[in-house]
Amino acid sequence: MSAIALDHRLQPAHYEIDRVPAEVAGYGPGGGHLPVGSPGKVGVLELDFEVRTHRGGPRTELTHHYQKSPLQIMRPLYYDQGRPDIPYTYVMTTGGGVLQGDRQRMDLRFGPGSASHVTTQAHTKIYRMEHGYAASQINLMIEAGAYAEFLPDPVIPYANSRFYQRVRAVVHPDATAVLGETVYAGRLSRGERGEYDVYAADLEVLRPDGSPLLLDRVRLVPSASGPAGIADRDIMASLYVISPLQPAGVVADRLHEALAPMTEDGTLFGVSVLPADCGAWVRILGDDTVQLQRLTTTAWQVTRELLLGVPAPRIRK
Repeated sequence: MSAIALDHRLQPAHYEIDRVPAEVAGYGPGGGHLPVGSPGKVGVLELDFEVRTHRGGPRTELTHHYQKSPLQIMRPLYYDQGRPDIPYTYVMTTGGGVLQGDRQRMDLRFGPGSASHVTTQAHTKIYRMEHGYAASQINLMIEAGAYAEFLPDPVIPYANSRFYQRVRAVVHPDATAVLGETVYAGRLSRGERGEYDVYAADLEVLRPDGSPLLLDRVRLVPSASGPAGIADRDIMASLYVISPLQPAGVVADRLHEALAPMTEDGTLFGVSVLPADCGAWVRILGDDTVQLQRLTTTAWQVTRELLLGVPAPRIRK
């Protein structure tokens, strides 16, 4: 690939999001002494997963990989005894967190018939900012017959941070997408709650022809709404299941049956089918990080067993 072809990834037209929410954009692009686009301020990651056949049978492999620090990955691991064909890929950031003026873009393609799990190595820390904001865009292309799990660890917005994340998933009608998102109210172990300036996130799910399936929009501005922005709770977690493998109502009912006995401590949760019965989703609000981890893990495990017929492995981190 020529240097000219590579250069487009480092141009603002590639890494800047075309529409940033007013709550975030109002702080200006910023960056301070290291403005947007400076070395180390733009992270780019591209991954393609395809089915390849070996003596042991077909399995999904990483067939295209481009990375620019601070985004990078470890070599995909195969440790799932129930589905040894599924690679587990961990996304990392070399800087340890997200700083003012940072821009990140990930493009993940899951080829026909592939099955993959992508997560992060650790929580995403959004550091304190004096100028501007940080933004991340994640584009998922999930092609016919593919099964894709994108389940990153929680996001922790520090005091005075401003962050916008847009996840756009294009899902073929015959494909499955299991998507997760968790955000904390701050550095809870330090007693820091709701001291960030703004946390904004959009999830868009589309069909290949551009027709929309769902849009989930989150806007948390503690100075305007106070802690009530997440129902006076410290943690908000969501899991979205878009799949033709089981009826939407069956997925929703199974999630509810699994989570209801685990939320008698006052943790809030709700489950419903998605528009056009394309799947189901669950949102959980609570205060205990360990309990929320149990709940989100259970939701994923239930989904995996229902859709694939095999138990989910313990994720190694």
